[in-house]
Amino acid sequence: MLELAERLLPILRSGENVAAVSVTRVLRSAPHGVGTTMAVTQNGAIVGSISGGCVESDASMLGISVLHDGVARCARFGFDDAAGHAAGLACGGTVDVIAYAINEDHIALLGRAVEGQPVSLGIVTSGPERGKVLPNPELYAPNAVTLRKNILLPSGYAADAAEPGDLLVLSRSPRPRLIILGAGEHGAALCRLATAAGYAVTICDPWALLVTASRFPDADRLVVAFPDEYLSSLRDADVDARTAVCVLTHDERLDIPALRIALGMPVGFVGAMGARSTVARRARLLTAEGVSEADLGRLHSPLGLDLGGSSPEETALSILAEITAVRHGGTGLPLKSAPGPMHRFAAAVAVTLEAPAPRC
Repeated sequence: MLELAERLLPILRSGENVAAVSVTRVLRSAPHGVGTTMAVTQNGAIVGSISGGCVESDASMLGISVLHDGVARCARFGFDDAAGHAAGLACGGTVDVIAYAINEDHIALLGRAVEGQPVSLGIVTSGPERGKVLPNPELYAPNAVTLRKNILLPSGYAADAAEPGDLLVLSRSPRPRLIILGAGEHGAALCRLATAAGYAVTICDPWALLVTASRFPDADRLVVAFPDEYLSSLRDADVDARTAVCVLTHDERLDIPALRIALGMPVGFVGAMGARSTVARRARLLTAEGVSEADLGRLHSPLGLDLGGSSPEETALSILAEITAVRHGGTGLPLKSAPGPMHRFAAAVAVTLEAPAPRC
């Protein structure tokens, strides 16, 4: 539900009733993981998707039923390959869902998500209070505060309900950061793509003529400063393991100081553009600056996956592809060649959770 916050807030603020349908369990493979949500409005509009196929039709009917009588409902879509394909699950998987009402009581929670604040909520999926939204799930499931992904916590909450039930915890962290050092055309293209992919992008360059809102309308922050000075000004709390730093300055007088600092920061990705000869020279200079072999091994350079393109947009796509692969542990191989499940999170949930069939 939290991923739909920007689209649902205006609807809820207008006083329109909304029902949400969230995935509580995935068996085998499905297009989206546990916690994925779609919503149905009182006026019949569909917001979001849980499968991209005919499951949306059945799920919307489930939501309409909730809008009609306010009673939360569970359902299962897809049972085997034949049934899964018939239901729109082209990967032949099975999903359990819960449909429940959301209303003006949840505006504050969704507002926090839109503002980029960390938010967690719990949805009771069984028992007498099925469908109830709990704004502070850590009060009911002690380990909820450590969650980094949506997951179903088996019977462990103790609200006012007469008996415990299962709790689907939905968490949304602030957008991951991408710090682009260098405000050239490659930086502009990467800013556009990364913003569309959900990153909060910072552009930093010492040339004020380049760091403008007209060139970077999607950027979260525009910083006119030497890259190393800007990185030095950041606190550990300003970055995390989801943060990526990309050095696109093409000037070793700026590159080397910035990379030396970036490689010592608690960020998940540090990359730099450059030809192979530039990369080799850069490595020697960084070593001379005291960068350890271990830290140097963290540097992704030349930056990007081999996609074959050369335009700024194609280069940006290859850079973002590598950041995505590193962040999620992907292989970077074509899916037809890569082993294992295509939807890693969905598969992991299916393996690790032994939740019962939905109790409706």
